[in-house]
Amino acid sequence: MSAPSSDVILERMMMLHPKIIDLTLDRVWRLLDALGNPQEALPPVIHIAGTNGKGSTLAMLRAGLEGAGKTVHAYTSPHLARFHERIRLAGALISEDALAEVLDECYRANGPEPITYFEITTCAALLAMARTPADYTLLEVGLGGRLDATNVIARPALTVITPVSVDHQQYLGDTLAQIAAEKAGILKRGVPCVVGPQPEEALEVIEAAAARLGAPLIAQGQHWHASEEHGRLAFQDETGLCDLPLPNLPGAHQIENAGAALAALRHLGMGEAATLAAVTEAVWPARMQRLAHGPLAEAAPQAEIWLDGGHNAAAGQALGRHLASLPNRPTHLICGMLNTKDIAGYLRPLAAQAASLTAVAIPGEANTLPAEETAAAAQQLGLNAYCAPSVSEALARIIAEAPRARVLICGSLYLAGHVLRENR
Repeated sequence: MSAPSSDVILERMMMLHPKIIDLTLDRVWRLLDALGNPQEALPPVIHIAGTNGKGSTLAMLRAGLEGAGKTVHAYTSPHLARFHERIRLAGALISEDALAEVLDECYRANGPEPITYFEITTCAALLAMARTPADYTLLEVGLGGRLDATNVIARPALTVITPVSVDHQQYLGDTLAQIAAEKAGILKRGVPCVVGPQPEEALEVIEAAAARLGAPLIAQGQHWHASEEHGRLAFQDETGLCDLPLPNLPGAHQIENAGAALAALRHLGMGEAATLAAVTEAVWPARMQRLAHGPLAEAAPQAEIWLDGGHNAAAGQALGRHLASLPNRPTHLICGMLNTKDIAGYLRPLAAQAASLTAVAIPGEANTLPAEETAAAAQQLGLNAYCAPSVSEALARIIAEAPRARVLICGSLYLAGHVLRENR
């Protein structure tokens, strides 16, 4: 009898806890102990928290380390098209056989005990990475930091906190200070932390936590600076100045993410090959990703189609700034969001840059915001708003009126994942 597929095991894991999110580390410690504590056998860990930019910063860090000839594990979430995207072993996506094996081992070791899907799959990722040789391990926090399932590394080589803003208030707190305290929960005694640009309220919390733990900070604006100058990326830290190409991940906000990645790489002693690869070789899907192939692109051959999974107010601001910097072209949004998000805060910065918004529900998501509510929120912000039953039908409506339009599909990583699966 053949072993069950990873999809079958993952479906079983969804049934082990009544909640999707239930922040605590108790269940994680219990299962890791039953597995022989694989987190203690990982290659040197770089642990990354923050509200926005975690994934992009990790992608640039990975590209930089690999550019320096290092092998790198990476754990990220959520996935877009397939769960396998969450786990990279020494640079390659985990194979189906390897994934099914570690998932099944974790499922059996856990038994009937309650544990969330993210907790048990994080344990599986740690187990797989501990068994595969590599030079570094990159761990992206799933939610928050202090009680996140990834926060089980006693002494990482380095921690990173990307920009903190308001999101997931139902889990992390209502104020920026409370949210920053949860992110700062990844700090470890004596372990340096690279800190991206922060609101003053958040930075004060991070600095206070670092002082209590004796964790040296490598902070933007104090210890490193990154900016665009004459179409290039200028990065400076205490060891000198780097003149580099602009990041290949589009958007002015990627300058800040690149700065954090470069600060981390230089702290780790990486040289020019790493810094150049970080900004020129990084790949991170659904972050202003141009869709040039597949059914959607073929259906609109004269249009310019982009995909972005940002979903909070800070992401909306970054997107709005980026759209404003692009060559003049009518921009139409196709938007689907979860009902847990601040839709007005997200759409407000985009409204000034868009000619219209066509709202869709996110297929297969119980917590999707109905298209009618998304359209109503857009109308309140002065946008011409419509509803469509699907992304493809929304695109057809737009290009029927404006065949050469710029179209941005946006609002949720879950919508982005659906688009990537359907547009293969």
